[in-house]
Amino acid sequence: MALISWRRSSRLGASQNVAYNAAGGASAASTVFGAQTYQVRVVAISGVAAAIGDAVRIVVGDGTPTATATSTVLSVNQAEYLTCTPGQKVAVLSNNASTGTLNVTEIA
Repeated sequence: MALISWRRSSRLGASQNVAYNAAGGASAASTVFGAQTYQVRVVAISGVAAAIGDAVRIVVGDGTPTATATSTVLSVNQAEYLTCTPGQKVAVLSNNASTGTLNVTEIA
């Protein structure tokens, strides 16, 4: 008899899409996270057929954070869960010439 390992689950909260620019363009930031948001789920979706190695640069911070060429790398089409503080935002910028959307979902 095999044991089943269940993954923990969380409630999905508000969701938003942030359009991101190609590398060398301006960083784009989300709207502020809610008063009870301590974790977000982010997924980058390329605006063109994703190629191997497509990625974005992301940063979470207070005020209006700015993603740069040295910010944390997130592969396209791969979900990542990030710890945050209520009122923060996430900023995104492509790591290459493609553009797309970063889906940001608050986790409750």
